[in-house]
Amino acid sequence: MLHDVVDAHHHLWVRARTPQGWIDPVTMAAIDADFTPADLPAAAQGVSATVVVQSANLWSESRELLAIAASDEGRAARIRGVVAWADILDPGVGDHVAALRSGPGGGALVGIRTQVQAEPDPAYLDRDDVRRGIAAACSAGAAGTGGLVFDLVVRADQLPACARLAAALPEVSFVLDHLGKPRLGGAADAGTDLAAWKRGLTALAARPNVTAKLSGLVTEARWDAWEADDLRPAVDHALEVFGPERLMFGSDWPVCLLASDYGGWLDTLGDLLAGLGPDDSAAVWAGTARRVYQLEEDHA
Repeated sequence: MLHDVVDAHHHLWVRARTPQGWIDPVTMAAIDADFTPADLPAAAQGVSATVVVQSANLWSESRELLAIAASDEGRAARIRGVVAWADILDPGVGDHVAALRSGPGGGALVGIRTQVQAEPDPAYLDRDDVRRGIAAACSAGAAGTGGLVFDLVVRADQLPACARLAAALPEVSFVLDHLGKPRLGGAADAGTDLAAWKRGLTALAARPNVTAKLSGLVTEARWDAWEADDLRPAVDHALEVFGPERLMFGSDWPVCLLASDYGGWLDTLGDLLAGLGPDDSAAVWAGTARRVYQLEEDHA
């Protein structure tokens, strides 16, 4: 294990409070369960800090994740940041996010996310009301605090709209989750749109206010039969267009359990990044996430 690793993307949920209707209990039995800070394997793997990311479109989940981050249990699990949900179409979204920042655990709020991937329109992010909401949500907060990051969880066909969004809102820092979900080797439809994904990622990477997560890739390949080389085209292209200083590691735990355990993904990404020098490696594993999410330097 490297001396400093930040997991920039994982989830927690208790389904009685935050229902996960997207989980198929048959094909996704591995994650058809509750996942609490006590279950998070980051600390056991030597990870220094983590960022927990919303999974339900609920203000109540946003408040709960912030409370967890501020709790002894959350601190022990190395949770140092929260990317919370916000209703960006609510005209009062700025006030709601400001209330989160000033409420219990609000100091851990580092970003906002909505489920853009669920919007059928590939140009959803071109809407004026969507852009206004993102700008208001990310600028909300107490005086003297930095702006919040906006996490982009999108499909590959939404990448062009992401690039236009980043150009329209240069004051907002965007983070692309899961590299925009390219379909990779071993998946049923892998290769059919990889060229389009590469073009979309290249256009998005041209925007200096965008970084990206090396996360969620094992579940974009065939869950039961993927190999590291199936993921290499995506990782190599991301390194080419973003550079290591604009990429960060994320586990996507527990979703990754559909295809890999936590340690297995750490080892796989380590193999895929083996050619990087020390400074570039340190950026991907920790430096980019600490800088972009403004995480505290806490290795407890």
